[in-house]
Amino acid sequence: RSRSHTVTTTSSSFTANLSASSSTLAYDREFLRTLPGLLMVTEIVLGLLVWTLIAGTEYFLYPAFGWVMFVAVFYWVLTVFFLIIYMTMTYTRIPQVPWTTVGLFFNGSAFILYLIAAIVDASSVTKELDSHNYNSWAASSFFAFMVTSCYAGNTYFSFISWQSRTLQ
Repeated sequence: RSRSHTVTTTSSSFTANLSASSSTLAYDREFLRTLPGLLMVTEIVLGLLVWTLIAGTEYFLYPAFGWVMFVAVFYWVLTVFFLIIYMTMTYTRIPQVPWTTVGLFFNGSAFILYLIAAIVDASSVTKELDSHNYNSWAASSFFAFMVTSCYAGNTYFSFISWQSRTLQ
């Protein structure tokens, strides 16, 4: 006795759009020529300096430098991630995510936590603490304030973008 089976498949528009758009990767070179793009690259370079200058010392003996390392590495990784998202224009493929709000939150939190980390870094640097690591810690403090100013700039641009998006 034979049975007849009917199988019906459906596809949501989300998966259809995702599979169609993921077949070609876009690359936005122009993003690096914008001020937010340049600030993002600067954040990556200077953030790398912050955590490598501290990582080359005995920072683990001093809890304050552990906090600075956490902030520096955490936001360095996230900034690289967001640079890839913007360079590959992934944000256009995932319209369900409110990218302007995410960017504002990311840059704002990076600014606040980096400012705290830079202050902790600067206040923890003393010659008496460990003269061998003094120069590395002092340099990391300087670069931490530089990265903080870059995140402040990107927070401003994110706020302008978010504000113009919410007014529409």
